[in-house]
Amino acid sequence: MTSMGDKGSVQTQTKVLSQDSWTQVSCPCCVSKQVEPLVLIQLSDNVQPVTKRWLISLIETSKRHGGAALLAHPGEDECGDVVVVSAPRCTFLKATEDLGLCKKYHNEDMVAFSYHDRDNFSNVDDMQEFLTLAERQYIVKNELDSLQAQKKQRIPGVPEAPGVLEAWENICQKLVRAGVIKDIFPLHDQQRLNDLGRRWYSKKQIWGQPLDAIQSYFGSTVAFYFSFLDFYTWALIPPAFLGLVLTFLLPGGGGVVKEQAGEGVMEEDDDGPSVSGHMVQAVFSMLWSTLFIELWKRRSSSLSHRWGTLNLAERFAGPRPGFHGTLGLNPETGRLEPLFPEWQRQLRVGLVSLPLVGLFLGLVVLGMTCFYHGEALVQGFHQDSGSLFSGVLLYMPSIAHIVYTNMLGNVYHAVAMQLTEWENHREESSFQNHHTTKVLLFTFFNNFAVLFHIAFYKQDLPLLRKRLASMLIGNQLVNQCTEVVVPFIVDRFLSAPHKKEQEDDLEMDKLRAQRSLPPYPGLFAEYIELLLQFGYLSLFSCVYPLTAVLLLLNNITEIRGDAYKICKLFRKPFSAPVSNMGVWQTAFEVLGFVSVMSNCWLLPPRVRQFCLEGGISGKNIILFTILVEKL
Repeated sequence: MTSMGDKGSVQTQTKVLSQDSWTQVSCPCCVSKQVEPLVLIQLSDNVQPVTKRWLISLIETSKRHGGAALLAHPGEDECGDVVVVSAPRCTFLKATEDLGLCKKYHNEDMVAFSYHDRDNFSNVDDMQEFLTLAERQYIVKNELDSLQAQKKQRIPGVPEAPGVLEAWENICQKLVRAGVIKDIFPLHDQQRLNDLGRRWYSKKQIWGQPLDAIQSYFGSTVAFYFSFLDFYTWALIPPAFLGLVLTFLLPGGGGVVKEQAGEGVMEEDDDGPSVSGHMVQAVFSMLWSTLFIELWKRRSSSLSHRWGTLNLAERFAGPRPGFHGTLGLNPETGRLEPLFPEWQRQLRVGLVSLPLVGLFLGLVVLGMTCFYHGEALVQGFHQDSGSLFSGVLLYMPSIAHIVYTNMLGNVYHAVAMQLTEWENHREESSFQNHHTTKVLLFTFFNNFAVLFHIAFYKQDLPLLRKRLASMLIGNQLVNQCTEVVVPFIVDRFLSAPHKKEQEDDLEMDKLRAQRSLPPYPGLFAEYIELLLQFGYLSLFSCVYPLTAVLLLLNNITEIRGDAYKICKLFRKPFSAPVSNMGVWQTAFEVLGFVSVMSNCWLLPPRVRQFCLEGGISGKNIILFTILVEKL
């Protein structure tokens, strides 16, 4: 919720925007002494004043007449290239009901908000208390995205070819394509952001995250990511401690397996302890991954209830901005909107998307084949020479394969986005789920196929350990550069002169200053990184116990690095209300399930032989372990 200090910041920021220039509201309950600037619409440099006036008029017009029922401010003047947008009280309240948000009732229970029962909800007269800053900004963006032309018309001040609006065409998308709108982004509240930064990524703060403050300022989408990162980092402490014990205290470094001379297979050391470190780590990984997922699901439900997003329903979702089709009446919503046959979408997915995804998976197999060929070449060279140089070359195939997979992944991400756009999904959630599923399938195959092949087909644990160590260390070095070194350089050398200019120029327009920041790239790459970490740890850490130690050290800096980036290096992102991590949570659950089978297979030969002598096959061991895991 917004504090008194936050309201003071709003008043200071509003001084830049004259109160008299804001749209006047006609509803008595929406009249207020001040208006909070929430969203900035950045127009092109050569936009005509008549076009800007038309856009402002459209923003302030009531929904009954095809407008967005919002409040608009022209910035410095009508010839400027910005429009600042806010919303009146009634628009906020009606949108809260449409989104299905839960708010505190008079009895302190979290109840789905109803506009007709609004007087029984707490703080309903104060929007800065009733809604978080992230919710208010998302509502403004959602109302702007819902603007549709009531009839065919021309956009004033725009050439005829790109300036014709068809009936029921999305207006904001059309203005972007016509070059009128360059970007739409939420505005930072600088004082509140500085207060959050001191609590979040200050040098005194290592553990713990101000999750409620993050959710209030950046929204539940961002808050769920950081709460998961925080929960996951804490959960790494037990496996990290076990890894240190097995590596440095157990005789033989925890590895009671040795490589047979001239062969790429492993056998147990008959002189080793009856319960090996390998076995302890495998059993612990199975139990840890299952317990971690179950505890996080409970934590996630608790957070969504506290933030009022537990009961969000799909029925509140309208067409996503990029959706297009033939204009018609939606049989479910009863509204006039673009319609696109489901069979055409499924045809696109089946005949185009799936084959292209399969093609990239084939390229992964090709890269894996080249990796094995290069591995065999350097192994032969090392056996012949036995020099230090040849020993270093042993790691080159792994490094080359990591570079290849990263490059292939970057190309695939762009292709996956274009494919999902072309499939033309109506709901934003459906679009995100299909896009994420494509990327997750490729990412899992691209990063883990070679490890599974080494572990289960070749059964070469020394090669598996070397490959896993190479991937971990390489990824950690890249992550530390991007998460720590790059932000440090940007802050100290690139942003410092700009900060000094702001300090010297006290009259600088803070709203315009935010336009110089790049757009926030989103949390997709961050979730992919955590998913890979979890896969390395839960699937194969039994062959390399120090996996959790490396991940723990990385994530301690990851939390502060990610927090600093979103606060200082990028524009504030829009954040839709969500009840959990969505498809990402499913992905972690699937990895947790796969880890049971992986660790069962990687149990030491002595354990497998003991089970076989007792009449228990490897298949039955896996089935029994899965049953125990589900119970």
